[in-house]
Amino acid sequence: MKEFFQLMRRFVSPYKKYLGWSILLNILSAVFNIFSFSLLIPILNILFKTGENDKVYRFMEWGSASAKDVVMNNFYYYTTQLIENFGPATTLLFLGLFLGFMTMLKTACYFGSSAIMIPLRTGVVRDIRLLVYRKVVELPLGFFSEERKGDIIARMSGDVNEVETSVTSSLDMLLKNPILILSYFATLVITSWQLTLFTILVLPSMGWLMGKVGRALKRQSLDAQNRWSDTMSQLEETLGGLRIIKAFIAEKKMTSRFEKCCNDYRDAVNKVAIRQSSAHPMSEFLGTLLIVAVLWFGGSLILSNNAPIDASTFIFYMVILYSIINPLKEFSKASYNIPRGLASMERIDKILKAENPIKEAEHPKTLSDLNEKIEFKDISFSYDGKNEVLKHINIVIPKGKTIALVGQSGSGKSTLVDLLPRYHDVQEGEITIDGTNIKDLRIHDLRSLIGNVNQEAILFNDTFFNNIAFGVENATMEQVIAAAKIANAHDFIMEKPEGYNTNIGDRGSKLSGGQRQRISIARAILKNPPILILDEATSALDTESERLVQEALERLMKTRTTIAIAHRLSTIKNADEIYVLYNGQIVERGTHDELIKKQGYYKRLHDMQSLG
Repeated sequence: MKEFFQLMRRFVSPYKKYLGWSILLNILSAVFNIFSFSLLIPILNILFKTGENDKVYRFMEWGSASAKDVVMNNFYYYTTQLIENFGPATTLLFLGLFLGFMTMLKTACYFGSSAIMIPLRTGVVRDIRLLVYRKVVELPLGFFSEERKGDIIARMSGDVNEVETSVTSSLDMLLKNPILILSYFATLVITSWQLTLFTILVLPSMGWLMGKVGRALKRQSLDAQNRWSDTMSQLEETLGGLRIIKAFIAEKKMTSRFEKCCNDYRDAVNKVAIRQSSAHPMSEFLGTLLIVAVLWFGGSLILSNNAPIDASTFIFYMVILYSIINPLKEFSKASYNIPRGLASMERIDKILKAENPIKEAEHPKTLSDLNEKIEFKDISFSYDGKNEVLKHINIVIPKGKTIALVGQSGSGKSTLVDLLPRYHDVQEGEITIDGTNIKDLRIHDLRSLIGNVNQEAILFNDTFFNNIAFGVENATMEQVIAAAKIANAHDFIMEKPEGYNTNIGDRGSKLSGGQRQRISIARAILKNPPILILDEATSALDTESERLVQEALERLMKTRTTIAIAHRLSTIKNADEIYVLYNGQIVERGTHDELIKKQGYYKRLHDMQSLG
């Protein structure tokens, strides 16, 4: 339960007012319930004509005896007065109507206490989901190289829903039931302390049995949620790789893999469900045993010579005792539900508590433009702290110049450009803009200086307008159209039925590769950054698309400081300086003509592409 209360402290604080109202309404519900049950005693006495009706009662003032005696005496006094004035039948009707009225108040308060908790439950779940999403957006790219996307989706969907159904729904029970149990228990003590003492001696063993059955549930629930993550990951991989699955005729293979995931998840869920379904029958059986034991002991007391309790009061006692069993059952249900939700919260916390190594400077400096140069000073970097991907890189990029990075796959080109916007942080050396270390800048200011055009055009399931205006607040249609024209995108956009308001599909699936790339270039043009990173922006295009994209890129690169990664050396011939990387080191540098004359590694790459 310690974990549960920690969870409540984390997420329930903004909703304290709902808790207060719920507690008040639950107290009123318990009070009205006890008063309605207390009417059973005079009703039973009237129905069965017990000796209580023959006694003569006089009104007692408060303080003349104990509170219990005063209340009971005056209750019977008014009842006998009603019988004398209206007769037993009419009195029974009055008592019945009053019982109905009290029950109406009780149920109204009960409904209110449950209804007022709904905004709390849904609010907590919304807050958790928002926190997870914000954390996912804030975490560095390196975090997601170690996590499966399907697993993250499962945590935001299945695990968060589990927290709602298991933990926040149990919160209502944990507020309501202690109030009911304490109210009923106080009533039982006042009614008969002997019977209550006997009940207390019997209850702990039953509670121990219930707790023993539920102990393994958290572990089993954690296993079930992990299996669900595997299933979601498999589905996400399938949707992302449908083209390859069909090309390699692997439908059966993938189906069998997914079927295995589903079967494993089903087996795990079965274990949890079977254990959980045992809660109700076990609590029902143990509750019946308790009633039988109390019935035997109470009957013995009534049948004794000096009975401390009469028959009608004993029946009232049994009704209250049976009423206390239901809240105890709800507690047992909560003891089953909460571990499931805590297991899911444990998985969610792996995201929420993940450390972000990209730290904002305590006193960040502001920078609004590039005035002089970008400099990579003796940069070394590794992902795991052991194997260096980059080794002692030194590059100076004057403002307005274009440099190109070439080399085989895995030579560190993309890693090097990812260090500039701080997607990763360097371990050795420093990167400076106009002499200021980028770690001393606000991350927002740093990334606002940089525009990206990647090999894979990353677009969103939205309109042309919103994709081009992405990241630029309050962009006008005129600005978007101007950017699209520079990017050679305006003509094909206007061919669509709704023009700039046309939805482009998931990841731009309704567009060709060249069209997607030109939209991403238009997006970079609208942002108008002083620094531009081109990561193999034309490598996946056909000749005609490459020509159109290259034209758009040349317009985009004008007056900007550009870092271009290229496999096709023909696209970077005009770069001011070319850096050749091999195994994380710069092995050659110079212009295209200078590198050709050196007859080195760049010349070999150039000759291989020429032969190709």
